[in-house]
Amino acid sequence: MTTRRVKYNVTYGIMSTPKEPSVSGEYSKTQARRVVTGLDAEGRSCIVSDGVTPDRLVTPGNTKCDLWRIATIPTSYQDGDGIDEVVTLPPPAGLVYRIASFPPDTDWDRSQGYGDSKGALAGSVPLSESGGIPGMHFTETVDIMTVLSGELWAITETGETLLRAGDTLVQRGTAHAWSNRTSEPATIVSVMIAAGP
Repeated sequence: MTTRRVKYNVTYGIMSTPKEPSVSGEYSKTQARRVVTGLDAEGRSCIVSDGVTPDRLVTPGNTKCDLWRIATIPTSYQDGDGIDEVVTLPPPAGLVYRIASFPPDTDWDRSQGYGDSKGALAGSVPLSESGGIPGMHFTETVDIMTVLSGELWAITETGETLLRAGDTLVQRGTAHAWSNRTSEPATIVSVMIAAGP
Protein backbone atom coordinates (compact mmCIF):
# COMPACT_ATOMS: atom_id res chain seq x y z
CA MET A 1 0.00 0.00 0.00
CA THR A 2 1.28 3.45 -0.94
CA THR A 3 0.45 6.38 1.32
CA ARG A 4 1.21 9.94 0.33
CA ARG A 5 1.10 12.61 3.02
CA VAL A 6 -0.37 15.93 1.98
CA LYS A 7 1.01 19.35 2.82
CA TYR A 8 -0.90 21.11 5.60
CA ASN A 9 -1.83 24.71 4.83
CA VAL A 10 -3.71 26.84 7.31
CA THR A 11 -4.92 30.38 6.79
CA TYR A 12 -6.07 32.49 9.71
CA GLY A 13 -8.69 35.20 9.43
CA ILE A 14 -9.03 36.73 6.01
CA MET A 15 -5.36 37.29 5.38
CA SER A 16 -3.64 35.91 2.29
CA THR A 17 -0.61 34.77 4.29
CA PRO A 18 -0.72 32.64 7.44
CA LYS A 19 -0.30 34.44 10.76
CA GLU A 20 -1.23 33.84 14.34
CA PRO A 21 -4.99 33.73 14.74
CA SER A 22 -6.81 36.63 16.33
CA VAL A 23 -9.37 34.11 17.52
CA SER A 24 -9.28 31.54 20.24
CA GLY A 25 -11.52 28.83 21.51
CA GLU A 26 -12.12 25.17 20.91
CA TYR A 27 -13.81 25.73 17.53
CA SER A 28 -10.53 27.09 16.10
CA LYS A 29 -8.85 23.73 16.78
CA THR A 30 -11.19 21.82 14.45
CA GLN A 31 -9.34 19.41 12.16
CA ALA A 32 -10.65 16.95 9.60
CA ARG A 33 -8.91 13.73 8.58
CA ARG A 34 -9.18 13.01 4.86
CA VAL A 35 -8.45 9.59 3.39
CA VAL A 36 -8.29 9.41 -0.43
CA THR A 37 -8.27 6.26 -2.54
CA GLY A 38 -6.81 5.75 -6.01
CA LEU A 39 -4.88 3.23 -8.06
CA ASP A 40 -1.32 2.04 -7.58
CA ALA A 41 1.21 1.43 -10.39
CA GLU A 42 -0.39 -1.97 -11.10
CA GLY A 43 -3.88 -0.51 -11.34
CA ARG A 44 -5.04 -1.86 -7.95
CA SER A 45 -7.08 0.18 -5.50
CA CYS A 46 -5.08 1.73 -2.69
CA ILE A 47 -4.95 4.58 -0.21
CA VAL A 48 -3.09 7.46 -1.88
CA SER A 49 -3.28 9.92 1.01
CA ASP A 50 -4.28 9.90 4.66
CA GLY A 51 -3.98 12.97 6.84
CA VAL A 52 -5.57 16.20 7.94
CA THR A 53 -7.29 18.12 5.19
CA PRO A 54 -4.59 20.20 3.50
CA ASP A 55 -6.56 23.46 3.60
CA ARG A 56 -8.42 25.04 6.51
CA LEU A 57 -9.40 28.56 7.43
CA VAL A 58 -9.89 29.98 10.92
CA THR A 59 -12.02 33.15 11.18
CA PRO A 60 -13.82 34.73 14.12
CA GLY A 61 -17.13 33.21 12.90
CA ASN A 62 -16.08 29.65 12.09
CA THR A 63 -13.34 27.23 11.12
CA LYS A 64 -13.67 25.66 7.67
CA CYS A 65 -11.87 22.44 6.73
CA ASP A 66 -12.32 21.93 2.99
CA LEU A 67 -12.21 18.26 2.08
CA TRP A 68 -12.93 18.22 -1.66
CA ARG A 69 -13.98 20.64 -4.40
CA ILE A 70 -15.42 19.48 -7.73
CA ALA A 71 -15.43 21.89 -10.71
CA THR A 72 -18.16 20.15 -12.73
CA ILE A 73 -20.49 17.18 -12.47
CA PRO A 74 -19.93 14.54 -13.67
CA THR A 75 -16.28 14.61 -12.64
CA SER A 76 -13.34 12.34 -13.37
CA TYR A 77 -12.03 9.77 -10.91
CA GLN A 78 -8.56 11.13 -11.68
CA ASP A 79 -9.25 14.76 -10.75
CA GLY A 80 -7.46 16.13 -7.70
CA ASP A 81 -9.09 17.77 -4.71
CA GLY A 82 -9.66 21.04 -6.59
CA ILE A 83 -8.71 23.15 -3.57
CA ASP A 84 -6.41 26.12 -4.15
CA GLU A 85 -7.66 28.12 -1.18
CA VAL A 86 -10.56 28.01 1.26
CA VAL A 87 -13.35 29.85 -0.54
CA THR A 88 -16.92 29.46 0.68
CA LEU A 89 -18.64 29.11 -2.68
CA PRO A 90 -18.24 26.10 -4.97
CA PRO A 91 -17.18 26.45 -8.62
CA PRO A 92 -20.05 27.66 -10.88
CA ALA A 93 -21.04 24.12 -11.96
CA GLY A 94 -19.60 22.16 -9.05
CA LEU A 95 -19.62 21.58 -5.33
CA VAL A 96 -17.53 21.83 -2.20
CA TYR A 97 -17.57 19.40 0.72
CA ARG A 98 -16.38 20.64 4.10
CA ILE A 99 -16.46 20.34 7.85
CA ALA A 100 -17.03 23.59 9.72
CA SER A 101 -17.09 24.47 13.40
CA PHE A 102 -18.90 27.47 14.91
CA PRO A 103 -17.93 29.13 18.21
CA PRO A 104 -20.45 29.97 20.91
CA ASP A 105 -22.11 33.34 20.21
CA THR A 106 -20.48 34.72 23.35
CA ASP A 107 -17.01 34.13 21.85
CA TRP A 108 -17.31 36.47 18.85
CA ASP A 109 -19.05 39.57 17.49
CA ARG A 110 -21.70 38.12 15.18
CA SER A 111 -22.24 41.51 13.54
CA GLN A 112 -18.87 40.95 11.79
CA GLY A 113 -20.55 38.34 9.60
CA TYR A 114 -18.71 35.47 7.95
CA GLY A 115 -15.68 35.48 5.69
CA ASP A 116 -13.27 33.31 3.76
CA SER A 117 -9.81 33.68 2.24
CA LYS A 118 -11.13 36.37 -0.12
CA GLY A 119 -12.57 38.56 2.66
CA ALA A 120 -16.19 39.18 3.61
CA LEU A 121 -18.55 36.47 2.41
CA ALA A 122 -20.22 37.29 -0.90
CA GLY A 123 -23.94 37.63 -0.28
CA SER A 124 -23.53 39.17 3.18
CA VAL A 125 -26.56 41.23 4.15
CA PRO A 126 -25.78 44.46 6.05
CA LEU A 127 -27.17 44.53 9.58
CA SER A 128 -29.26 47.57 8.61
CA GLU A 129 -31.03 45.50 5.90
CA SER A 130 -31.30 42.16 7.73
CA GLY A 131 -33.94 43.13 10.26
CA GLY A 132 -31.20 43.33 12.88
CA ILE A 133 -30.11 39.70 12.39
CA PRO A 134 -26.29 39.55 12.59
CA GLY A 135 -24.44 37.32 10.13
CA MET A 136 -27.35 37.13 7.66
CA HIS A 137 -26.16 36.03 4.22
CA PHE A 138 -27.19 34.05 1.16
CA THR A 139 -25.34 31.96 -1.41
CA GLU A 140 -26.38 30.76 -4.86
CA THR A 141 -26.15 27.17 -3.73
CA VAL A 142 -28.13 24.27 -2.36
CA ASP A 143 -26.42 23.32 0.90
CA ILE A 144 -27.03 20.01 2.62
CA MET A 145 -25.57 20.17 6.10
CA THR A 146 -25.70 17.79 9.04
CA VAL A 147 -24.80 18.69 12.60
CA LEU A 148 -22.07 16.34 13.88
CA SER A 149 -21.82 17.73 17.40
CA GLY A 150 -23.26 20.56 19.44
CA GLU A 151 -26.31 22.67 18.66
CA LEU A 152 -26.79 25.34 16.00
CA TRP A 153 -29.78 27.59 15.39
CA ALA A 154 -30.64 28.11 11.71
CA ILE A 155 -32.13 31.61 11.39
CA THR A 156 -34.19 32.81 8.42
CA GLU A 157 -35.93 36.12 7.79
CA THR A 158 -39.18 34.78 9.28
CA GLY A 159 -38.10 32.34 11.98
CA GLU A 160 -35.52 29.95 13.36
CA THR A 161 -35.09 26.29 14.28
CA LEU A 162 -32.70 24.41 16.53
CA LEU A 163 -30.48 21.77 14.90
CA ARG A 164 -28.87 19.09 17.07
CA ALA A 165 -26.39 16.30 16.33
CA GLY A 166 -27.80 14.12 13.54
CA ASP A 167 -30.19 16.79 12.21
CA THR A 168 -29.89 17.82 8.55
CA LEU A 169 -30.82 21.16 6.99
CA VAL A 170 -31.28 21.70 3.24
CA GLN A 171 -30.56 25.38 2.62
CA ARG A 172 -31.82 26.44 -0.84
CA GLY A 173 -30.30 29.83 -1.66
CA THR A 174 -32.27 31.79 0.94
CA ALA A 175 -31.01 34.39 3.39
CA HIS A 176 -29.91 32.77 6.64
CA ALA A 177 -27.63 33.11 9.66
CA TRP A 178 -26.26 30.78 12.33
CA SER A 179 -26.36 31.09 16.09
CA ASN A 180 -24.61 28.85 18.61
CA ARG A 181 -26.30 29.67 21.92
CA THR A 182 -24.38 27.09 23.94
CA SER A 183 -20.98 27.23 25.61
CA GLU A 184 -19.48 24.56 23.29
CA PRO A 185 -18.54 24.61 19.58
CA ALA A 186 -21.01 23.26 17.04
CA THR A 187 -19.55 21.19 14.19
CA ILE A 188 -21.25 20.43 10.88
CA VAL A 189 -20.50 18.61 7.65
CA SER A 190 -21.77 20.34 4.54
CA VAL A 191 -21.93 19.93 0.80
CA MET A 192 -22.54 23.19 -1.11
CA ILE A 193 -23.78 22.63 -4.65
CA ALA A 194 -23.79 25.46 -7.21
CA ALA A 195 -27.39 26.38 -8.08
CA GLY A 196 -29.60 29.04 -9.57
CA PRO A 197 -33.25 30.09 -9.50
